[in-house]
Amino acid sequence: MLRYSVACLFWLPFLLFRLKTKRIETSVWRRALLPSGANIAFQSLWAAAFYYIDPAFMVLLNKSSVIWIAGFSLIFFVDERSLARSRYFWGGLILSMVGVIGVIYFKQDFAAHGTRTGVIIGLVTSLMWAAYTLSVKIAFRDIDSRSGFSVISIYTVIGLFALGLMFGRLSDCLKMPAWPWACVVISGVASIAVSHVFYYTAIKRIGATVPALVVLAQPFAVFAISRVVFGETLTGLQLLFGLVLVAGSALAIWAQRHLKRESSILRSSPDFSGATAKDE
Repeated sequence: MLRYSVACLFWLPFLLFRLKTKRIETSVWRRALLPSGANIAFQSLWAAAFYYIDPAFMVLLNKSSVIWIAGFSLIFFVDERSLARSRYFWGGLILSMVGVIGVIYFKQDFAAHGTRTGVIIGLVTSLMWAAYTLSVKIAFRDIDSRSGFSVISIYTVIGLFALGLMFGRLSDCLKMPAWPWACVVISGVASIAVSHVFYYTAIKRIGATVPALVVLAQPFAVFAISRVVFGETLTGLQLLFGLVLVAGSALAIWAQRHLKRESSILRSSPDFSGATAKDE
């Protein structure tokens, strides 16, 4: 709730300006409801998971969302169905799945009760992230990414505040020292306010599947930090399967770029548009 409050305040001046100049689509308030609901569920489960499992493992586990995103995208979005014809894309997706499974299976304390609970929460979190990503693509296809997230941040703060009253101890934030507050502000601006808008823009430009695959590289940055801050370690096999995740991501990205290049060449060909009809 605190981090989203920072993100909300960050974009609030922009939203007020758009409202004042009537440059914001009125439908954005209605369209933002579904992605906001998915985001509230995702953020709540995301925070809960860290009471059971460490950051690097959680982030790796959450990347299983790529499987949901790819599957639903191929079903619901016409502009992404061309990927279904690419053996390289399917190869990348399979590598990603194998990587996720390997990272989970080779965790040393996988059989521990707390770890199992964390894994279940993490897997449900990945489903909620997929729902959030896909609903954003559907809702904001023709809406400015900044406007869309500005409204979502308001709805999300309201939802998380209600949950905080029900399950949290909101008064504890008044006792937080300067460094935790700095972490809240910095991550609220960089990791939420800015990152989500960039993510929305990427979804609009290149679809929902490939951006999800790109962020599969994120766990290794988290692991590098978590190793220093929390002393978290991953086994050699987990790191190996993590590299498989990244390889799958790279292959899927290459597949999409290759298909777009082929499509562009085909459209520029005289035979494609029927331009030869006049000659006939």
